[in-house]
Amino acid sequence: MTKKVQVGKVKFGGGAPLALIAGPCVIESRAGCLALAEKLVKLARAEKIPFVFKASYDKANRTSHKSFRGPGLVQGLEILQAIKEKFGVPILTDVHDVDEVALAAQVADILQIPAFLCRQTDLVLAAAKSGRVVNIKKGQFLSPWDMRHVIAKIESAGNHRILLTERGASFGYNNLVADMRSLLIMRELGYPVIFDATHSVQLPGGAGDQSGGDGRFAPNLARAAVATGCDGIFLETHVNPVEALSDKANAIPLAALKKLWRQLIAIDAVVKRG
Repeated sequence: MTKKVQVGKVKFGGGAPLALIAGPCVIESRAGCLALAEKLVKLARAEKIPFVFKASYDKANRTSHKSFRGPGLVQGLEILQAIKEKFGVPILTDVHDVDEVALAAQVADILQIPAFLCRQTDLVLAAAKSGRVVNIKKGQFLSPWDMRHVIAKIESAGNHRILLTERGASFGYNNLVADMRSLLIMRELGYPVIFDATHSVQLPGGAGDQSGGDGRFAPNLARAAVATGCDGIFLETHVNPVEALSDKANAIPLAALKKLWRQLIAIDAVVKRG
């Protein structure tokens, strides 16, 4: 059994109920982000879901410099703060640079290190020293057992509030594969493991000047991950994914989320019964 990591009222690992991290890939507008957060919070409360709201203020790893990146650090954090205050939910957001960490930590309960940056020692240490929970996405280029070195960096700063996220591994050009063994291997490192269902179906750079993907497979992979054993599910959702300004090919329609969650908790209950 993994350590238990608590964020507000939400618990990850240690036998706690399956948790959900969800939201839009990127903040597209203040009104849109608050409206989506309201719908997700309403669903979470109705279904008794341990829920963390996720949104990025900046997508710094876009394929093309012409792609939409978000409102930026200051405006984005102001929007996330408004969601936190209005709905009382924990917030997760990405940090891409050491200089962003201090400001982001004033708002976010979980600082996420993007997969491409999981070996950036200065960034990892800065996030660790913030005292916030640190969610590390396993790089597409890393084996699951190599995550022990990332854990050691965070622990060296005195932070033991760590989440590990699987989001697929590079499988040839413009393709990812989700190896469910990775969930079990990383859980042996002692910390809660999250499965990122929507990024695991991404096709990096697979749509010419942007990443493609096949979101229809995301629910299947989420169910497989829970059946294998994980502590939480991470997914990006949108009211109308075809209109999303980032990762539109992978996002799960908001309308499909309740049915999927009910399936996931039913599977989780079977797994926890042993």
